[in-house]
Amino acid sequence: MSISLASNFFTLSSHIRTRSKKEKAQPTTAVTLMMAANGDIHYDRAKEVKQFDESKIGVKGLVDSGITTIPRIFIHPTETISDLKSSNPSGSHSIPVISLSGDRSSVVDQIRRASAEFGFFQIINHGISTDVLDRTVAAIRAFNEQPTEVKAQYYRRDIGTGVAFSTNFDLYHSKAASWRDTLQVRLGPTPTEFDKMPEVCRREVMEWDREMVRLGEALMGLMCEGLGLDAGRLKELTCLEGRIMASHYYPYCPQPELTMGLTPHTDPGVLTVVLQNQVGGLQVKHDGAWLDLNPVPGALVINVGDMLQVMSNDEYKSVEHRVAGNPCREARVSIAVFFNPGDRHSLFGPLPELISAEKPAVYKSFTFDEFMTRFFTKELDGKSLINFFKLSQ
Repeated sequence: MSISLASNFFTLSSHIRTRSKKEKAQPTTAVTLMMAANGDIHYDRAKEVKQFDESKIGVKGLVDSGITTIPRIFIHPTETISDLKSSNPSGSHSIPVISLSGDRSSVVDQIRRASAEFGFFQIINHGISTDVLDRTVAAIRAFNEQPTEVKAQYYRRDIGTGVAFSTNFDLYHSKAASWRDTLQVRLGPTPTEFDKMPEVCRREVMEWDREMVRLGEALMGLMCEGLGLDAGRLKELTCLEGRIMASHYYPYCPQPELTMGLTPHTDPGVLTVVLQNQVGGLQVKHDGAWLDLNPVPGALVINVGDMLQVMSNDEYKSVEHRVAGNPCREARVSIAVFFNPGDRHSLFGPLPELISAEKPAVYKSFTFDEFMTRFFTKELDGKSLINFFKLSQ
């Protein structure tokens, strides 16, 4: 490791934590991480993960230090990153883009087909102004680009206070860390107190939540109609109430070919609405191939979650998606709102209206609390969560 690189990291880390003797020891933590990346010392992954997490610098802090080599904890196995290139560079298999301003029956049909075939689609003419979209992205970017010592006060793995900033919620369970930082805010059913949110983005987060409640109800209605259900069926099941915002910040990565921004996974909840800036990287698995989901100006990305696949009895599909490491100097910003049942203790399973002799239930019933407990005690790994609840056929 070069002396200048070590010096940069020492300076960054010593500037970050100065409140206690333990915190003053953090320069060694940062330098150790970089030395491990270069193979200069014995590599102890568990130890390095703990040291990185306790430093609270996040991936952005690593980038700000001027690193040219990523720490070893972020290097993924060859089999994970061997197919990072998309299979549709020419856009030959495009994820559907649907205008919500069309004839309702046509919109319902388009959403039904996209939810069944791709599990993903983008929407335009959704009623949210460009100004609101831009303000929301700018506010989340501003949070992540504050001095590390400001962000560190929110750095935690427990969202008990309603707000948690961290690098990888599955950092201690995964085989390799991913190159992103995340700010999570609980929006419902018990919203985070306004003053507990970061000042730099609290007004924009609250405004975004108001828009999401309106849009989420409209989307759930359209998706219910596509299943032949009453438009209010998912709302009736409290699926509009449990809302979590996860804002991902993917800074420039000096070695994007060695890591990922987000590993392949499906979302556990009912429905996800994503606002992203124009820096690409999101890929969706379709027919065994990875397709680029290229940003469309003014569009929002919608995807089916595992819970909706269960409740629809496999009519709608939650599909694997991932984000590549960011090779661009501009950061990728992605703001996801996850819609989940607000009722965590009632039983959920395939809706009775969608079960018949010809199409028996594919999944057993479970509480949402049980479902999410399992989600948070394992790494992100494809569809293992939903498969655990399948009935043997």
